[in-house]
Amino acid sequence: MALVALDNGQNILIDVNIRASADGEDEDVHDVAQDLKDRLPRDDDGRPYVDALLISHPDVDHVSGLRNHFHLGPPDEYPEDEDDDRILIREMWSSPIVFRRASSQHKLGDDAKAWAKEARRRVALFREKGLDGTDDGDRILILGKDRDGKTDNVMEIVILQDELITAVNRNEDGQFEARLLAPIYIDPDQEDAEALIELLSKNNSSVILRFSIMADGTDDACRFLTGGDASVEIWDRLWRRHKDTNPDWFSYDVMETPHHCSWRTLSHDRWSEMGEDVRVSADARNALSQTRKGAHVVASCNPIKKEEPNPPHERAKREYVSITASDRFHCTEEYWEKNSRPVEFSITHAGPSFSHRVAAKKVAATIGISAIPTVARGHGSRGRR
Repeated sequence: MALVALDNGQNILIDVNIRASADGEDEDVHDVAQDLKDRLPRDDDGRPYVDALLISHPDVDHVSGLRNHFHLGPPDEYPEDEDDDRILIREMWSSPIVFRRASSQHKLGDDAKAWAKEARRRVALFREKGLDGTDDGDRILILGKDRDGKTDNVMEIVILQDELITAVNRNEDGQFEARLLAPIYIDPDQEDAEALIELLSKNNSSVILRFSIMADGTDDACRFLTGGDASVEIWDRLWRRHKDTNPDWFSYDVMETPHHCSWRTLSHDRWSEMGEDVRVSADARNALSQTRKGAHVVASCNPIKKEEPNPPHERAKREYVSITASDRFHCTEEYWEKNSRPVEFSITHAGPSFSHRVAAKKVAATIGISAIPTVARGHGSRGRR
């Protein structure tokens, strides 16, 4: 989970992973949901809210806890029970892949089904009432054009691949822009369309965004790259697509490693078969190594050990450390075990800096990244970009 807080007070949450053990019932486990709510603003009715929620792709570990902690449905049906303090989603950011992700091989979990149902509700409302007829809690932004013309009649709320998102909840005041790099659009007439459709199943349907964030009135103070669980094949294709014309689209000050520091993000070779003889994909590495000075890499994952299953993978960690430096590579779980708080960056006109604050405080802009793997841990905090 990553929470981005902008200078204007708006916030963008990327992915949700609040396990049942982190719902506050077990005193020995961090209350992830309450941690998040303590960092969020509240509206005039006292409801905590996110201005935008992006689910990068609907795997369980990217959408877990959605039904328990977020309000789904019309805002006027928000529960009146004071103890039911659900988070209102002012605007959903969703890829059309979510609507057709289910198959015999890839089952959607209950939270993912709920996300898809809510997305359909909001799209139907837009079709009925248009932009002016939808308000906070009913809005949706579709990230990527769907194939077979399925999004052709809602293009006002569609961001195409390679285009920029410049508004949160339709509020555009120059606080940020986010380039939509993926999911990859498939032209049904292209030669490799069938193979691409197969490639884009599961993790490779992930939304990839590169943010550029204002701070203290300074444009582009921080660049943040986030890519869900996209694998090496996607990064290979994206780099080949843009390396000659737009390599700067991949540059970053903070990057959340794709797929929890997985080796399969960086290589086509299997570690289990080749060990240290594996090769890094040059194209994928180039895409993921466009650092700006002093850049940080954050792995949302369990502690990284040599003999543990992938992800996370120690060989991938070595590669990211070589891209940045050992003191600028951060594993969320390792950091939590030492500090009992998420990884967090504060941003000023001079750029992002690693934050050592011990509690959530309201600041102009921040980026907070955290993971809740085998044991529920601290939740994403405000993130400045």
